[in-house]
Amino acid sequence: MTETDPTREWHKTVCILCSNNCGVEVRLDHREITRVRGNKAHVSSKGYTCEKALRLNHYQNAATRITSPMKRLDDGTYIELDWDTAIAEVGEVLLTVNATYGPGKIMYYGGGGQGNHLVGTYGAALRSALGITRKSNALAQEKTGEAWVEGRMYGTHTHGEFADAEVSVFLGKNPWHSHGFDETRRVLKAIAADDDRSMVVVDVRRTETADLADYFLQVAPGGDAFLMAALLGVLVDEDLTATDWLAENAVGTEVALAAFAEVPIADYAQRAGVTEAEVRSVARRLAAASSVSIYEDLGTEMAPHSTLVSYLQRALSTLVGSYGVPGGMSAHTAMVPLFSYGTAGNEPVDPVTGSPIISGLIPCNDIAEGILSDHPDRTRALFIESANPVHSLADSASFRRAMREVDVSIAIDVVMTETTAEADYVLPAASQYEKAEMTFFAMGFPVNHATMRAPILEPLEGTLPEAEIHSRLAKAMGFLTEDDLVPLREAAAESYDTFAAAYMTAAAEKPLLGALGAVVLYETIGATLPDGMAMAAPMWFSCQQLAMRYPDQVRAAGYEGEESALGNALFDALVSGRDGVPITRHEHGDSFDLLRTPDQKVNLDIPEMFAELASLADEQARQTTDEFPFVLSAGERRGFTANTIIRDPAWRKKDPEGALRLSTADAESLGVETGDRIRITTAAGTAVAVAEVNDTMQNGHISLPNGLGLGYSPAGGEPEVTGVAPNELTSLDWKDPIAGTPWHKHVPARLEPVG
Repeated sequence: MTETDPTREWHKTVCILCSNNCGVEVRLDHREITRVRGNKAHVSSKGYTCEKALRLNHYQNAATRITSPMKRLDDGTYIELDWDTAIAEVGEVLLTVNATYGPGKIMYYGGGGQGNHLVGTYGAALRSALGITRKSNALAQEKTGEAWVEGRMYGTHTHGEFADAEVSVFLGKNPWHSHGFDETRRVLKAIAADDDRSMVVVDVRRTETADLADYFLQVAPGGDAFLMAALLGVLVDEDLTATDWLAENAVGTEVALAAFAEVPIADYAQRAGVTEAEVRSVARRLAAASSVSIYEDLGTEMAPHSTLVSYLQRALSTLVGSYGVPGGMSAHTAMVPLFSYGTAGNEPVDPVTGSPIISGLIPCNDIAEGILSDHPDRTRALFIESANPVHSLADSASFRRAMREVDVSIAIDVVMTETTAEADYVLPAASQYEKAEMTFFAMGFPVNHATMRAPILEPLEGTLPEAEIHSRLAKAMGFLTEDDLVPLREAAAESYDTFAAAYMTAAAEKPLLGALGAVVLYETIGATLPDGMAMAAPMWFSCQQLAMRYPDQVRAAGYEGEESALGNALFDALVSGRDGVPITRHEHGDSFDLLRTPDQKVNLDIPEMFAELASLADEQARQTTDEFPFVLSAGERRGFTANTIIRDPAWRKKDPEGALRLSTADAESLGVETGDRIRITTAAGTAVAVAEVNDTMQNGHISLPNGLGLGYSPAGGEPEVTGVAPNELTSLDWKDPIAGTPWHKHVPARLEPVG
């Protein structure tokens, strides 16, 4: 092997272990990723990486890769199928479910992980063709409460400018490990080193980010809503609101101020676990700042009053006038929106469980309950793609039962997971480094970026990219034929504009071609793209939409042309740009133009939030009992956790078994030390973990990391499980009353030492 061998070259791609998708360069030795470094030319990450990216080979070359379609037999074992047989059988069973029960009884779950969102566009094509209206994914157990609030306040999603904010607030978020914005640790260090800027951290645990903070408010478990309410109460009590700004830019201000004026500040501060002096000090700092950016995350979104907290923290930044200012909060563009906000205030209801369907997503805690019911409209088939709900959703045992209860379950994934092990059919996908892919998490403002990455490896033998799987299914079910595609391929080979005209005509004659948009684009425009990039084809349509909606901002980002020519220029740059590309460039004065409220102002008047705010007076912050006196955070992010995307435990250089953290005082009362075994019991189940005595924990608060409890079998046979799977301990009925998001971060538990 020589240094000029192409398998030893550096290849540009991105890290896929969190939502940031930082640009990296990797070095290959045949199919092994042997070295990883930051890509200094990447448009947004600029060479930044964290320690997790260095372990990407554990993802790419996992021993549990699936290399053949499989069918589950009655005894629970699997047999291998050839692709033609697997596609034919899966297509037939899906059509049979529709014919037997009527449309709408298939549920689609998933649609992409941290960096493979193109998968979701192909899943959308399948849903449209089959009439699948039931869908869900991980966002429905994390972000739907936030989406519910933002739909009413802004009509769209907002994000902060933390690199430029005078005051950055991190609420239930530890960005040192969870990231969430470009160059995260560089930005955190810069804030900490700047005397003119401040960082506020609100968290139950003293995190690595809290160690850098100017203000650390260590709330009691479940105390976030009380703290946010108290901060708002101080703004009103001390007349610290941006009165003139609010009069011009917000509606519903009077009713909101009246509600916040009723907050008993001292009482709520005490219930939040902090002092009134701390609350007043932070409120004054926020009010004095020229800009405030706030980032909420799972620490509050999976805890009591999560939807209310989502509202209160946005009211906080609004009352100090920090929307649409440099360094503040703003809406942003998106290549493909992750949420739809048009139904805010008029969400449909799941006919089986009666829960609101927010942004089209069925609450995750309702899925198993609905399937296991005897309701005549219950789900009869599950189509699961690039997701592991058996491990990631509350009460894993219930989801296992649900997968066995449906008539058929199909899973598409890269490796054998807890979910594929329950599926009737398993279809093996190419990995994220074996196909074109990208993320839709871009949330930059005033400049937004996107990265389309090229494959650095050929698909592993026996696997297919999801685009090809969906295309074959569409053909097997009779939705798409070669006769449909031949003239469209010829048109695409001539030009994008010729294709667009031909496609519009064809879809008018055969509406299924419109429903199958992503698949049709893959089969047509995809054939005109460079080798390995065919899966990127659906983004041609997204680029056209973006250019139509924001032509001036797309041109400001560096592209030329009018109408379709502008979208084509953006698409060509996206497909060819290995370092990422800017997609839009706004001015801060454009921020209000991005709002989707009727008058393009921030709306503070949300009656449901005022009702829940008033109900705080009669509630306790902490939901524990004598039987379960501890509060378990089930799924803490640590330096070596990455959901379930890396299953090989050898990737973790620290905390290999995923220890249960508890305070020194709690450890002493239980008679345990670091390294001892300790039993955790909740209403849902029990598990044994390794104890870690940790002085960052409050008394009565314990935590287990995410991404543990995974089965891994490098030599075949029965998988060996390392650590505790957190959702063996969580419950379906422990959830937010509005959005139905689970309280994974607030699970009542008890501890017992294991001799």
